[in-house]
Amino acid sequence: MVGWLARRGVSLAGSADLAVRGRKSGEWRRVPVNPLTFEGAQYLVSARGHSEWVRNMRAARGGQLRVGRRTRAFTAVELAPDEAPAILRAYLERWGWEVKQYFGEVTAHSTDDVLLAAAPNHPVFRITPTE
Repeated sequence: MVGWLARRGVSLAGSADLAVRGRKSGEWRRVPVNPLTFEGAQYLVSARGHSEWVRNMRAARGGQLRVGRRTRAFTAVELAPDEAPAILRAYLERWGWEVKQYFGEVTAHSTDDVLLAAAPNHPVFRITPTE
C-alpha cells in the first residue's frame, strides 16, 4: 500500500517507491522504502535485513526512487557495518514507530555497542543522485 501511494505521489512520512533491477532477471523490482537524509547525504536502510532488494542493490549498484511522477536515478554504495550505527540511530529516531518489529529490542536510544551489533543485520546504502 505504501509503495502504491508513493507511485501516485503520496509520500507517507517521507516514503518512496524504490526500483532496482533484479540481479537474475534484469527486470525492475519495486518496494517501498524510507530514504533517510543524514549529515547532508541520503541513505537507504533495510529494516528487514538481507532482503531481495538488498541483494539486487548489491548487484545493480543503483536504482531509482519515485514519488508520484518524480523519479530520481541514483548510484549506491553499501556501508561497512562499523559505519552504520549513527545512521541506524537516525533511522530509528525517524521511523522506529514503523519498523520496530524488525529491530527487536534495538531502538534509537540503544547504546552504540548495541547498534554496532545490529548493523550487520540491517544493511545501509549511501545513495547519490545521478541526474
